[in-house]
Amino acid sequence: MLFEWALSLVNPAPLRLRRLGYVRQSGRLHARSRRCRAAWAPHLTRARGVIIAAAEATAGRGSVVVLGSGLLDDVPLKALADLFDRVSLVDAVHPWPARLTARRHRNVALVTAEISAGLGDPGLAEVCASADLIVSANLLSQLPIVPIEAHEARGREAPPQLGTQIVETHLAALDRLASGTARVCLVTDIVQRVEDRAGRVTDSLDLMFGVALPPPVQVWDWEIAPFGEIGRCHRLIHQIHAYPDWRAARA
Repeated sequence: MLFEWALSLVNPAPLRLRRLGYVRQSGRLHARSRRCRAAWAPHLTRARGVIIAAAEATAGRGSVVVLGSGLLDDVPLKALADLFDRVSLVDAVHPWPARLTARRHRNVALVTAEISAGLGDPGLAEVCASADLIVSANLLSQLPIVPIEAHEARGREAPPQLGTQIVETHLAALDRLASGTARVCLVTDIVQRVEDRAGRVTDSLDLMFGVALPPPVQVWDWEIAPFGEIGRCHRLIHQIHAYPDWRAARA
């Protein structure tokens, strides 16, 4: 908790996004990623592999945009910087470790944007419109968290369809981008399972809020909270669906 609190103080972010809770969410994710480094490693390796495969299959090499760049744990930044003329990393918060890593590459730029309402921000829309590759990197299931928590923080219940609308808005934006000249790569967790030490599923949660996705090209499990993280006898597993070419998956 102390680490999360410290991160909430030092990680840069516009005041509006800080007040909405994005810095707090980024700190929680950062702290957990460090505590669960070993458990997360297989997932991060597979996610980076999907993104590299999508990048290598992209004909144009002018620009790549990564939506949900975050800590860059799942983003093969060096490979992207070597393959493309420009790399744009998009997120509401760019933690200091990610900022320092990005500075090693002259062709990498940080774009600060709140993405839960879609990609309609003029600056972000322009960056995406000119891209050869768009990557949505383990972002989709995260988008509803802060807007829903913002309602709860004010003592109000979030609108019942808010999570569904946010997921659908992001997918619609990817559809529009994929209908143009850009390749779109989507990596997302779709369901959360709670497992006990006997391997029994004791609870589950639909992270897509009822929105159905097409059959994935790759599927794997992400042990997001190993035993001891949320409790001695339970762990959290997220199922990941990967689409190196969203246009082909939608066809």
